Amino acid sequence: MPRRSGPIQKRSIPNVKKVIVVASGKGGVGKSTIAVNLAFSLALLKASQGFAPLKVGILDLDIFGPSIPTLMGLQDSGEPELTAKGAIIPLMNHGLPSMSMGFLLPPSSGSGTNNDTPVVWRGLMVQKAVQQLLFDVDWTSGDGGSGLDVLVIDMPPGTGDVPLTLGQLVEIDGAVIVSTPQDVALADVRKGIAMMRKVSIPIIGMLLNQSHFICPSCTQPHYLFGEPDKFRTTASQLGIDILCELPLVSGVSTTGDRGIPYSLAPKEGREADSAGGLSWNEAMINVAEKIWKTIR
Repeated sequence: MPRRSGPIQKRSIPNVKKVIVVASGKGGVGKSTIAVNLAFSLALLKASQGFAPLKVGILDLDIFGPSIPTLMGLQDSGEPELTAKGAIIPLMNHGLPSMSMGFLLPPSSGSGTNNDTPVVWRGLMVQKAVQQLLFDVDWTSGDGGSGLDVLVIDMPPGTGDVPLTLGQLVEIDGAVIVSTPQDVALADVRKGIAMMRKVSIPIIGMLLNQSHFICPSCTQPHYLFGEPDKFRTTASQLGIDILCELPLVSGVSTTGDRGIPYSLAPKEGREADSAGGLSWNEAMINVAEKIWKTIR
């Protein structure tokens, strides 16, 4: 018998209206930190800015190195519960639901936690795990509510099984591409963008992380990892908008390690990071506004 052929039909994620992916192609550029803070910045947008407060969730698709449990302060939370129909109920902290492979791993022997538990899987098992995280999570949090206005997906680095599976199966409303100023990061970012275009994922814009350091005493930007000229040239050559250029702020890292997104840090804490902290937070709010106006 002849085989049926044709493109895979993309579908929406149950109980999710809009899907944003935060990706790069390069590891270590701060995708997870940006994804978490973008989610909270979207949730913090006010009705006075032209739209009602949004219901936002976070999905971690980094199967081998999930960071969302730590950044959300949920690394010791235990396994999520299931609905009567067997769907996974996301874990909640800071008022936002999140789901990650890190919530589903068994504890390593002798430690009582899964912090050291590796995922050692071949491609087919990875694809099955991705599909379960995409389609078997109840984003109504098990109460039969209206679900999410926006789901922010934290992508793994590279152009392998996970981004390919996502791009082929899910209707994505837009991607935010994260980079740092170095050539080695931009080279992989270009490959990641090419891959997304190949699977028809629309790209909203590029975000430069750790662009510069603002000195507390002189308030002048210092380009520790190189000036942003090559990043701007890359964006121009690829015809992609630049969403923002975020400064390097120590508080972003320290609050993240404590499971508190910088977007939720007390104002005094951001002021302790001087002009850089205030600039970082304002830039993320502006990025959230641009993204929502683009996809709404």
